[in-house]
Amino acid sequence: MIPPAPSSVLVVVTRQIGDVLLTTPLIRRARELWPQARIDVLGFEGTLGMLRGNPDVNELIAAGKRPGWRGGLRLVRRLWRRYDLGLVAEASDRAHLIGWLAARRRHGLLRRGHGSNWWKRLGLAHAVESDGDTGEVHVVDEKLRLLEPWGSPAAPRAVAPPPTPLPAEIAAQVQPGAVVMHVPSMWPYKQWAPENFRAVASELLARGHQVVLTGTAGARDQECIAPLRDLAPAPRLLDVSGRLDLDQVGTLLAGAALYIGPDTSVSHLAAAVGVPTLVVFGPTNPQRWAPWPATAQAPVQFQRRAPAQTIGNVTIVQAMLPCVPCSRAGCEDHLASRSDCLLQITPGEVLAQALALLQARAPRELHAH
Repeated sequence: MIPPAPSSVLVVVTRQIGDVLLTTPLIRRARELWPQARIDVLGFEGTLGMLRGNPDVNELIAAGKRPGWRGGLRLVRRLWRRYDLGLVAEASDRAHLIGWLAARRRHGLLRRGHGSNWWKRLGLAHAVESDGDTGEVHVVDEKLRLLEPWGSPAAPRAVAPPPTPLPAEIAAQVQPGAVVMHVPSMWPYKQWAPENFRAVASELLARGHQVVLTGTAGARDQECIAPLRDLAPAPRLLDVSGRLDLDQVGTLLAGAALYIGPDTSVSHLAAAVGVPTLVVFGPTNPQRWAPWPATAQAPVQFQRRAPAQTIGNVTIVQAMLPCVPCSRAGCEDHLASRSDCLLQITPGEVLAQALALLQARAPRELHAH
């Protein structure tokens, strides 16, 4: 029996920026099902930028990661039974508690075998069990299963933030068909060495490609970008780090010939925009967390490990170590850990994929002109 259509929906996605973007196919599907419904999204402060201007969302609700009792009480007052349907798109205890507070009916993710599932399941009208980061189902498909009672979409798409104009001084320097390179990853265990990015950028510059460097103004991002800055003068090498918001980065990516980056949120944005996206993966399982391709038809099924694999506009490069992917935070299983699998991936391997993608794009551009 198909449940009644809700007039108000809260999507709970309490993870990082890239995870929020991977929830947009779920949000889009909800909007397709209920065009007149109010659809709000709750996430942590600082993670909802990928949803700014999203046409499927009525309101973004930013919750503090550690709100204290006063902040928690304010959130309870704001949310209490305000929604017909809660879509709990994360398996954490906090996400389920928020869903219970906010919505009269709830559909939610459960981590298979987790000890707290018993009380979570009691509060769910529809539960979706997840095998977690070692599983074979991509998180996009997993989240979409929250709407199974109403059917499934044929080809789910991630929704990038709407583009906004680049600053005039940057727009004047960006050349058609530039290669956008994002060196930093948020976590060291996902970081391909900056000197490796430097080697790839140097070869691309030598072949006449403009390279545009992106990143935030934060100290870690700037430290990762610094080793590349002396490769060439602007505009051949153009550093726009700290000068663009996410919407403007999307605009930059839309005009690029290629994007190269690590396992990080901007790589997910590049994939959603539709630019050919080349991502260096370490311990993360691409079956679960590969950037969702904009140009692929369903089903999307990445392999657990391959030297290079391409689906739609997304190419993943991995090391062929038997432990890959381990789905841990590096070899020592902490955020600052080394990852031997990333040490195994050479600049030559990434450059070869980059040149192949650029060569494949050239005939299409010539045909378009």
